[in-house]
Amino acid sequence: MSEHTFEGPIDYTPLLSYLSKNELAHWADILPAQINAGLSLKRFGDLAGWYQAMAELPTVTSNQCDFNRQVRVGHADELTHQQLQTLEQAFRKLIPWRKGPFDLFGLKIDTEWRSDWKWDRLEPHIANLDQRRVLDVGCGSGYHCWRMHGAGAEQVIGIEPSPRFVVQFYMVKALVGNCAVDVLPIGIESLPPKLEHFDTTFSMGVLYHRRSPMDHLLELRDTLRPGGELVLETLVIEGKEGEVLVPHGRYGKMNNVWFIPSVPTLTAWLEKCGYENARCVDCSQTTTDEQRATDWMKFQSLEDFLDPTDPSVTVEGHPAPKRAIILANKKL
Repeated sequence: MSEHTFEGPIDYTPLLSYLSKNELAHWADILPAQINAGLSLKRFGDLAGWYQAMAELPTVTSNQCDFNRQVRVGHADELTHQQLQTLEQAFRKLIPWRKGPFDLFGLKIDTEWRSDWKWDRLEPHIANLDQRRVLDVGCGSGYHCWRMHGAGAEQVIGIEPSPRFVVQFYMVKALVGNCAVDVLPIGIESLPPKLEHFDTTFSMGVLYHRRSPMDHLLELRDTLRPGGELVLETLVIEGKEGEVLVPHGRYGKMNNVWFIPSVPTLTAWLEKCGYENARCVDCSQTTTDEQRATDWMKFQSLEDFLDPTDPSVTVEGHPAPKRAIILANKKL
């Protein structure tokens, strides 16, 4: 593998080395340019400040980590009081923190989402991740990537086009040291076609943001080896097959929600797109205990997106958020 220069402090060399030694070598060839474009200091004006926050982190790693039951790195007694203060100051420069929570040497990052609750809902139902190659599409700050790593995955690759979330992930990884978990600053459309490499692909909280949900399902299918498992988590509505909510204007104050299908509609879409054994393993109403403003995410959250006189609907009058987890396998 040839040497590559990255514009920022994140070193993707170990990942590129891994990719270059298997059938993804062609991806490794184009990734450096994609990484530099996704983390361009010219394009993203705040990026230099986030990199500075990374540079201010205490130079410390810990092998006392727990990614199986939570995302915890180290213990408070491993840092001095000054180091812990420095750690908190650096991480606060990346606010808002959306997905978590994290426990970093005793520093508790209480994120907007209790992403651990989502993991608890899906983990008993998915294929054992031990020694599997896993892709997490739209992974945010990488909380679930760490949980996949804790579940024994051989390699976890997250993709996330927001540079803030990518830097958040690598700030956590800086405290862990080198391991086979990475987040790339790209969207799914930047993946080479027909990868057919991953044993499990996750797409959680992405489908309703895509203008063409069928194309997204096809893109996800092409990341999987034959028989591989898709873990799809998304907003749904109550209804029969064929019923879909297409919000006029905003949904929960979001202007990029395009399609919210019923569960029977979504399973039919999956079957049409080359999956089999599509089944819903969980369907849960999102509560203001699971998604809320915190000291680490001080902006509006779910409580502000619901009708204050009737929390069963959004401020626009649509059904309040309900999320389903659908599993399916790529046809052999």
